Amino acid sequence: MPTSASPTRKIAAIGAVVALVVALVAIGIAVGKAVEGGSDGTADTPGAAASVSPQQDDDQQKLYDQLARQTSRRTDGDPLAVGRKDAPVVLVEYADYQCSFCGRFTRETQPELIKKFVDDGTLRIEFRNFTIYGADSERAARASWAAGQQGKFWQMHDELYAKTNKGSALAEDKLVEMARKSGVADLEKFRADLDSPAAAAALKKDQEEGYQLGVQSTPSFLVNGRPVAGAQPTAVFEQAVSQAAEQAKKSGGAGKDQGAGKAEEPAK
Repeated sequence: MPTSASPTRKIAAIGAVVALVVALVAIGIAVGKAVEGGSDGTADTPGAAASVSPQQDDDQQKLYDQLARQTSRRTDGDPLAVGRKDAPVVLVEYADYQCSFCGRFTRETQPELIKKFVDDGTLRIEFRNFTIYGADSERAARASWAAGQQGKFWQMHDELYAKTNKGSALAEDKLVEMARKSGVADLEKFRADLDSPAAAAALKKDQEEGYQLGVQSTPSFLVNGRPVAGAQPTAVFEQAVSQAAEQAKKSGGAGKDQGAGKAEEPAK
């Protein structure tokens, strides 16, 4: 008698489809820009790569809904999240602290999304440490997690992304100084947490989730399961969140079965 697939295998299977969707959308955008004579390779507004039938659109939405259920953690008191646990829309970000485009999203787009959607309860943002640039990135990721153990994840996150930091700029002593600037009170505890097995386990969990989904570059995003690749213009994210909120309203709300949650404070 066949047995049902494990959650990990289900995520991996979904990830293969998502990777294909992302690739097709990217190809469609690139071709469209070439035809229009664009040179920067970035779409100014979101658009479809090709027309789809109602059945295809419905099947795609089911895939997005399933992916959202698999990846949106909605954990009480998650220091790497901002927004209500029961928000109808969850944006999951996979990012590396040495990624300049991740920094651009943090500095330019995320504050606008918080102001427009998080503050009114529509959106929750969940950050995933998806390191692709080696040991320095991993150390920075563990440092942000360690800051989160003292309630300062987002402050440390913003300090790391205030400018593009690479290599020796992410040495442990430099990270301790960033933690101090971020308001981390106990720096000895911060150092211990940074090098702890718990920090390594948290990083591994985020990395494995990204790999299983087929994430290949940073930043990568899921908006209620719908992939958004790269640091797109703010308008692209605003439209994606608005569309996801409308879809969630039609289906009864993405956070309906997650229980009411207290709004978590954004970085100050």
